Amino acid sequence: MLKIQEIRELIRLVNESNIVEFVYEHDGSKIKMKKAGAHVAIEPAAPQTIAKEAAPQQTTPVVQAEPQAAVVEKKEEPKQEPTPVQADNLHKITSPMVGTFYAAPSPDAEPYVKVGDKVKKDTVVCIVEAMKLFNEIEAEVEGEIVEVLVKNGQLVEYGQPLFLVKTE
Repeated sequence: MLKIQEIRELIRLVNESNIVEFVYEHDGSKIKMKKAGAHVAIEPAAPQTIAKEAAPQQTTPVVQAEPQAAVVEKKEEPKQEPTPVQADNLHKITSPMVGTFYAAPSPDAEPYVKVGDKVKKDTVVCIVEAMKLFNEIEAEVEGEIVEVLVKNGQLVEYGQPLFLVKTE
């Protein structure tokens, strides 16, 4: 079964896309989302074996979400990204993929970079984990880290700014 954070992420992605209906089946559960009716249904999938058919079926209640709830969640995200005064020499390091942001190579290690650190084009600034693959993200510019825009363990989107770098 998907975690609530993953379900929220799916709702947000469907809400932002042109998709009208979305169905996801996994491990005996089914999630179905429709924009027009704004219903999110979670129900058991059809049993696949005879042994499972003999077992009593459990039903999961239908969860209905207001379309405004997904929009409210979307509006709350920019609050996590403070917008400093924009200067001509500030470069945004953005996420090249959807995934989970990690500031350090392991939970007990120091972050790759922090505010005030000098970086070069090939300096690794973070890891974005997508589908169990850990992708090192490089600065791509020379300069100084001015701001870290995301928190460790936060889900990030394609193109989402991760760091602000003052270029030299």
